[in-house]
Amino acid sequence: MNTPLSPPGAERTDGSSVQIGALAPLTRPGWVEAGRHLLAGLDLAVREVNDAGGIVGRPLELVVRDTAADPQRAAAAVDELARLGVAALAGEYHSVVARAAAARADALGLPFLCSSAVLDALTEQPTEWVARLAPAQSHGWRIYANFLLGAGHRRIAVAADASVYWASGARVLRDYLAPRGGTVIELDMRALAPAAVCDELVDNRATALLLLVGYPEPAVSIVKSVRRDKRLAEIMIGAPAGQPEFAGWATLLGGDSAAIPFLRYLPERLSPLGARVETALRERLAEAPSFVAFEGYDTVAVLADVLRSRGADRARTAGPWARVAVEGTRGQIQFSRAPGISVWQWAWPPVQVVDRDPAEPDRFRILHAG
Repeated sequence: MNTPLSPPGAERTDGSSVQIGALAPLTRPGWVEAGRHLLAGLDLAVREVNDAGGIVGRPLELVVRDTAADPQRAAAAVDELARLGVAALAGEYHSVVARAAAARADALGLPFLCSSAVLDALTEQPTEWVARLAPAQSHGWRIYANFLLGAGHRRIAVAADASVYWASGARVLRDYLAPRGGTVIELDMRALAPAAVCDELVDNRATALLLLVGYPEPAVSIVKSVRRDKRLAEIMIGAPAGQPEFAGWATLLGGDSAAIPFLRYLPERLSPLGARVETALRERLAEAPSFVAFEGYDTVAVLADVLRSRGADRARTAGPWARVAVEGTRGQIQFSRAPGISVWQWAWPPVQVVDRDPAEPDRFRILHAG
């Protein structure tokens, strides 16, 4: 039986609850699957907090706003949630959207625990108001680059869309690989059709192609084109941003969805807490929960701990990031000031490189751990 999620906009206004504003992409062009998993984790944790007595006797409540992958819409949502009096913000999946939300939260003095976005420069300047659970892009993507080197890849093509996030990812890969004998060949997807990518891969003698592009398109079309080109039978396709994580990827690509390594932020073996949450999320989602769902759960677990210890006053909520020590689904969560990162950072959640098993695309294989 699936437990329904709290509907967007269904907030109480009698002042009896402690409210957390939740940001998630719930409509296109946002990555709706990611938003649904993120919200499932947030909502499950809220229900468990309330079952355990809430926040010093007051119920915890999500006030959900759909960002639809739009930075301006996210910034406007932060303004609205601040006016409604939420104690803190949680969530968001898309990095460029989270960056806009973080800027507004910082300007307004509203605590924001970012669940999933990885862009290193989440804020322009160091801030006390924003913390993050997901690993910074520079950390996770270096682990992915190390996996590429270990698999023998030295000529690596990246099919890249235009965005701050993709440009940052390409730079991380290039900076890590170049001193170690690797070459990154950038293919501008503003100028290339998916079918034309195949000729570029052959001409550049690439042994790996990384998808630094949107999902479902053009990622799905690129995979189909490469898989059908006999000249590229030996090339590895990779997706460090995690496009193959969700069930929709396998639905759209079938057998072509497998053997495409991506980054996932889960441990090799879940703790008893993680296993219990996995079971509850699977029932709620009617499918295997992604790492994004666990990030959502852990976000509320941290905020509930902060709110219990410091109360719902915003000015008091931002200060304790350094004192957080919470058992999450993926390990003990603590925050610190990581070099080069402007927000309080969990350094670091577990990082894996995994792919879908060609023999059983619904099963994931762990290829590398960092």
